[in-house]
Amino acid sequence: MRIGVDYYPEQWDKEMWQKDADLMVKTGVKLVRMGEFAWSRLEPRDGQFDFAWLDEAISIFARHSIGVILCTPTSCPPLWMYETYPDITQVGPDGKRIQTGIRAHRCLNAPMFLYYAKRITEQLAHRYARTTAVVGWQIDNEIEAYPCTCEVCRGLFRDWLIDKYDNLENINSAFGNSVWSGEYSDISQIQPPTAYPKAWQNPSLCLEYSRFASDMAVKFVNDMTMIVRRHYPKAKVTTNTYFSENKPDYYRMYELLDFVAYDNYPPIMLPEDDDEIYSHAFYLDLMRGVKQKNFWVMEQLSGPTGCWMPMSPTPRPGQIKGYALQAMAHGADTVIHFRWRTANKGAEMYWHGLIDHSNVPSRRFIEFADLCRTAMKLTAIETTELVSDIAILYSPDNDWAFGIQPQTSGFEYFEQLKLFHAAFTRYGVNVDIISPTADLTKYKAVIAPEMYVYDQNAAENIYRYVIKGGTVVMTNRSGVKDAFNNCIMEPLPTVYRELIGAEIVEYDPIGDMEQTIKDFAGNEFRCSKWCDIMELTTARAYAEYEDCFYSGSPAVTMNRYCSGVAYYVGTVCSREFYESFAGNIMKQTGIPRLKDLPKGVEVTTRTNGLDDYIFFFNNSEQEVEITLPKAMFSIIDGGERDNFTLKPFDMDVVRK
Repeated sequence: MRIGVDYYPEQWDKEMWQKDADLMVKTGVKLVRMGEFAWSRLEPRDGQFDFAWLDEAISIFARHSIGVILCTPTSCPPLWMYETYPDITQVGPDGKRIQTGIRAHRCLNAPMFLYYAKRITEQLAHRYARTTAVVGWQIDNEIEAYPCTCEVCRGLFRDWLIDKYDNLENINSAFGNSVWSGEYSDISQIQPPTAYPKAWQNPSLCLEYSRFASDMAVKFVNDMTMIVRRHYPKAKVTTNTYFSENKPDYYRMYELLDFVAYDNYPPIMLPEDDDEIYSHAFYLDLMRGVKQKNFWVMEQLSGPTGCWMPMSPTPRPGQIKGYALQAMAHGADTVIHFRWRTANKGAEMYWHGLIDHSNVPSRRFIEFADLCRTAMKLTAIETTELVSDIAILYSPDNDWAFGIQPQTSGFEYFEQLKLFHAAFTRYGVNVDIISPTADLTKYKAVIAPEMYVYDQNAAENIYRYVIKGGTVVMTNRSGVKDAFNNCIMEPLPTVYRELIGAEIVEYDPIGDMEQTIKDFAGNEFRCSKWCDIMELTTARAYAEYEDCFYSGSPAVTMNRYCSGVAYYVGTVCSREFYESFAGNIMKQTGIPRLKDLPKGVEVTTRTNGLDDYIFFFNNSEQEVEITLPKAMFSIIDGGERDNFTLKPFDMDVVRK
């Protein structure tokens, strides 16, 4: 298990590089990532390249046996490029070019930007692709599905639509353009979504533009990747991502890349509200599920954050180490901390790294050094992976579509995914978060929340899974839209109606109002946001509403279908319901569960097929006691033990 740091030699005097490398080796750093913002240093003028400084920096780390992750610097074109080719700048939804001066303002489709991006990537690949010290490549930095509306993007969007639909008549039909007299009579009339709220605009157009923008981001990443691989086919290539407003389709983004890389910034201050889910375990599992294999963290929390927002509080004792180990517990084989040194110039000077402006190693750095020592003890888990009995389905289409048309106050796509994830992980089980079209056969239970936009392959996949004996859980707002983001004219949940054995006769978008449901055992739970009012066909009621004019109507159902079982949750409940419900699902499907885990304790298991390694992480601010069912060997502290104490954000790993 490797620990690394983000390092910016172009921002520091050369005299510091050697000292930093010496301290890194002493600390236990195995990797440095560099170069993602250094284009102006690599090409200070058009066609004049300067790699001498980068050669020197790489050679210093090579002499210390520290591997280099080299980034292509295309996120930040030099100012001379913006000045010479102002049309490489993105155009916003309002039709105006966005202001430059920070980063990532280039249009990924602008011809001159692409010319220079390919050239600098070619230069770097030619020079470093076979350099043994360069152990991996990162394309660009935190690429989004940018909603650029420049003339180039408009033209490409029109071509993209014609390729998909063949002609304007089919586009008009799919988009329902007879509404508001919006029918296209010429291809030039096709325009991207405007600066109006998306909910006011054509939902089909908006969804297709999200798909298009994602495709363009994927194409850019793939094009740059192919340049690197032409010079060295065995090069390990990735790009880093985070959960931005304009999320691309991660499944397609990483399809041709070697591994997923994620930028992980867990919350420093834990919420007081017990219903609020704060753990980044959900995002870590989603990242692992993109390629269904282990991943890297390319940026990890190192100190108070502050640039895009006011400064946050400083990480509490244990969080630097604990959150890095949490990432490993969920499948990260490498964790790289942002950053080695806190910048003393520029906008990110308050997005703190491990060494502060004082230039004196602090409490956080000492904790980081302890993390490096701990990581060296985890060699036994380097060949392990997470094997899960439970999967949650995440769909980019559904994510985009809910962003286009908010359903009701407080209703968000990710909420129900997180609620189910938190409920199952509360019992100490691994959970995969995967594509709706992925292979489901290995799972004992599949959670399919809010299958909002119809995808034939996904629907058939879910049906096949249940027919062959699987257990699926579906929720409200499923089967609502067709593939074009238009409402389906059938009783909800339309294509899934037969599967769940019930029909939705009406729904009540109650928003922030609270109501009550009662399950078959007489337990009462709060619900809000949304209430599907159902009539049963072949299903049975698992829980019923207690309030409003639909009191006594089913709120949650269970239906036996062929050899399997389908549940349907028609509302959004408090966390207590999901924990109770998840416990029953696990009992019915034979999934082992840990009971009575202290609040905030997260348990995951990594295996190599012979040995299982169980991670116990205390993601809380209280000290907790853990009692094991039998004596197990701790690979962190050594020795057999049948119980142990975890301080806040502390972790232990035992071999089962």
